[in-house]
Amino acid sequence: MHATALSLLAAAVLTGPAAQGDYTTDAPGVIRKITLGSLPSPGAGKIGVSPPAIVARPPGAKLAVPAGFTVSQFAALEAPRQLKTAPNGDVFVSETAAGRVKVLRAPAGAAKAATVETFVAGLDRPFGIAFWPPGPNPQWIYIASANSVARYPYRNGDLKARGPAQTIVAKIAASTRDHSTRDLAFSPDGRTLFLSVGSGSNDAEGMGKKPLAEAKAWDAAHGVGAAWGDEADRADVLAMDPMGRGRKVFAAGIRNCVSMDFQPGTSNLWCAVNERDLMGDDLPPDYVTRLKAGGFYGWPWYYLGAHEDPHFKGERPDLAGKVIAADVMIASHSAALGMTFYAPGKGVAAFPAEYRGEAFVALHGSWNRAKRTGYKVVRVLMKNGAPTGAYQDFLTGFVADAKGVWGRPVGVAVARDGALLVTDDASGAVWRVAYQKEKK
Repeated sequence: MHATALSLLAAAVLTGPAAQGDYTTDAPGVIRKITLGSLPSPGAGKIGVSPPAIVARPPGAKLAVPAGFTVSQFAALEAPRQLKTAPNGDVFVSETAAGRVKVLRAPAGAAKAATVETFVAGLDRPFGIAFWPPGPNPQWIYIASANSVARYPYRNGDLKARGPAQTIVAKIAASTRDHSTRDLAFSPDGRTLFLSVGSGSNDAEGMGKKPLAEAKAWDAAHGVGAAWGDEADRADVLAMDPMGRGRKVFAAGIRNCVSMDFQPGTSNLWCAVNERDLMGDDLPPDYVTRLKAGGFYGWPWYYLGAHEDPHFKGERPDLAGKVIAADVMIASHSAALGMTFYAPGKGVAAFPAEYRGEAFVALHGSWNRAKRTGYKVVRVLMKNGAPTGAYQDFLTGFVADAKGVWGRPVGVAVARDGALLVTDDASGAVWRVAYQKEKK
């Protein structure tokens, strides 16, 4: 796209159907705001299927960031996915397909990791990582695999597990098919461990049906809108103590909460969610949202409030008024994966003050859409600590052309020096976005 056209886009606020857009309207600074009133009706739009071809980075292809920022490759790994920054500044990264968690270490302000070590290997699709207790001196590192959670004794600076795994959750659910990314987050006081569990299907095709009276009885025992059958203990966020005891459904009806983070200075747990496919190019949007204890977010019977999924028409009228609409809707099929809040106010690479307290979300990119969308990192815009419903393109440029992409963002984390780190499981890179302060 011509530079003049890009500069005009960067000043745009896209609403209505235009907010969905596609990769050709991406540029740092573009703001999108999708509202419930702008959603099409089920069946009103076509269903596109366009899986991306993963291609080599085209000659001259550059990632785009807002003015004042730079982007460089921090490390090269094997399909890196989730990542978390330890209190001492080390960065732990899940190489999910390889069954490993690696540690990256770099001096503050360094453009590249100086040390890359394998912390633990031989795991079953590891993803989520968390440190406990919260604070500057954790004693354990928790790692979530496809169907279990274990913790390892840890001290700041450890590059390898200093002891054997201690199993916290031996079995998360009865099945591990489909969505296997399990994320972890501790409450700020360290008393509660949250575990996200994606659904075992697109739209509960094999879950089976229950008469309304039985469904209500199930809800009473398992939580409002909790899934059953082969989806039991899935499509939700679970809560338990740090030893895995007292497990219960914290929030249900969440098709695939891939990543969680607590909003700094609050008790608000946020979640980045992949919504269902095969309902149309622009339906339903993915989303990021605050989670409410005991909240129900719709899947599979509803989506984004009391919008009934036509596949389940009339099955759960009792839930219609209980569905919580999302705080921020993301263009449909963007595949919202990693999310993190930007907290640091200092550091050699720290972002300007207006970024503090806002969230960054990695969009892995669409396959179930005629014109691809996603393949970028966006900024969730806040006002006085509350979401505005809008988000802004921040890091773009991973799409080569209408058929191929050379990068797919997955995880986001803030480095100790204030830089934003982004994993990319297509190119194998960990990218570093830093702000360059103006010289006086």
